[in-house]
Amino acid sequence: MKGDRVEIVVDAGDTTRTYEVVASRAGRRVETAVRRGVVEVSEVTRSGTVVRTARFMATRVLALVEQPVPREDASEGQARPLREDPKS
Repeated sequence: MKGDRVEIVVDAGDTTRTYEVVASRAGRRVETAVRRGVVEVSEVTRSGTVVRTARFMATRVLALVEQPVPREDASEGQARPLREDPKS
């Protein structure tokens, strides 16, 4: 969803560097994958086409923080009943 983002903190020798991958348009999402010692963070369209990818060596990644945008339609901890209570 637009606004979803992933922050990647990488060890760069004597310092750390922070990178961000953000879903820049409506309908796009950010996916993460760890394969064969490489961390991949990709921005993906609805149809599954990869728009851009950031790759990092897994041994250098210190933190991977996923920050989803709060959904407006979801209530905080309140579930809606599926049907009316027959006793009331």
